[in-house]
Parts: sequence; C-alpha cells; structure tokens
Amino acid sequence: TKDGVLYMTHDNTLERTTNGTGVFEEKTSEEIDRLRTKKGNKIMLFEEFCRFLDGKDNLYVEWEFKTKPVASYPQKRLEEYVEKIYKGVKSIKTKNSHMVFTSSDYRGLKYLQEHYPDADLLLIIGKPLNDQTIAMAKLVGIKTLGCTMDGTSREAVAKAHKEGITVSLWPGSSVDDIMLGAYLGCDRMCTDVPVTVMKWCKENAPWLNITY
Repeated sequence: TKDGVLYMTHDNTLERTTNGTGVFEEKTSEEIDRLRTKKGNKIMLFEEFCRFLDGKDNLYVEWEFKTKPVASYPQKRLEEYVEKIYKGVKSIKTKNSHMVFTSSDYRGLKYLQEHYPDADLLLIIGKPLNDQTIAMAKLVGIKTLGCTMDGTSREAVAKAHKEGITVSLWPGSSVDDIMLGAYLGCDRMCTDVPVTVMKWCKENAPWLNITY
C-alpha cells in the first residue's frame, strides 16, 4: 500500500476482485481495510497469512513478488518490499516445509540472490519451456523456471533436467491440464482448481494417497 503495508492479493488493480477501484499501491492500508472481495471477505494482511502458517508443517508455499508495473516499485521501494517479505517468511516456525520466492520481475529475485543466497527462487516466464527460456535461467542463475504448458515439449523438459533446472508449469485450469503437465514430465504444476484436481485424483488414482 501507499503507507507500506503488505497484503495478499493477485492484481495491482482493485476492480476484478474487490468492490473498490483504482491501483492497489496508491491506496493506504486504511482504505484497503474498508474494501471487501467479491465474496465479501476482507483482504488478508501478509502478516496474518504468516501467522496462519506458523506452526504448520510439511508445507509448500510460493511467495510471489508482485512488482509490476515497474514504475510502482523503484529500486529503493522494491528492496524494502522484498526485505519485508523475506523476513516475514523466515519468521514462520515450520518443519519439513518448502518456501519458494517467485516473480516474473527478476529484480526482486536478484536482490535475494545478492543478499540471501540461501533463498529458493523461481522465475516465472510467460513463455513455453524451450532453448531460449532454459538459456535465460542459466544466465541469471535461477534453477527453477515457471513456464506455460502450451508449447512446452517433453524434449524441452528433459533438456532442462539435464541442465539441473526444475520445471514448474502453468496454468492449470482443469484436470486435463494437470494430466498434460504430468505427461510432459514437469516437477511442479500450478492450478486454479486444486479441489477439483484432488477430488479427481481421489476417485481415479487412490494409490496417490491424497488427503484433504
């Protein structure tokens, strides 16, 4: 927010998911707290979500830096933002969990590379996995790529694995998408319909031992 408070949300504008209008970063926390989502909920604070996860084990969580448009996050503001998220995540007490910092804006990931080399990073690329995107990952030194399923081949996934790159594919809008990702041989998948996928697996692949 304008006064530096972090919230959990997807868009940098308010119209699609809330009863508000305008740009998120131009609002104060007081203004954001008055808003409600389209389902009538408050917008969750970052620190509230960290407290929710505290004490829970065996988690996989991707913490995505939303720092576009770039004009909203000049370098100094970007660094303050990344610092808050990194320290907040590190404050969560959990065992056997995997916390990944991810973004389609390399600047925030680069800051972590330079200041917190232990951080697990994932670079989101709105393109298929191919020679170009594999080369990009190698160039910036990030070992996990988030690419689009459409246009990604099994050959590209195999090549990425030979280069030591972990492959995460998106979007997952259906069970068919998840099956496609599995057949391509990727390591991780992103889905917008997790409950649907879990129900399908429980009914059709009980050997996976998926629980709710």
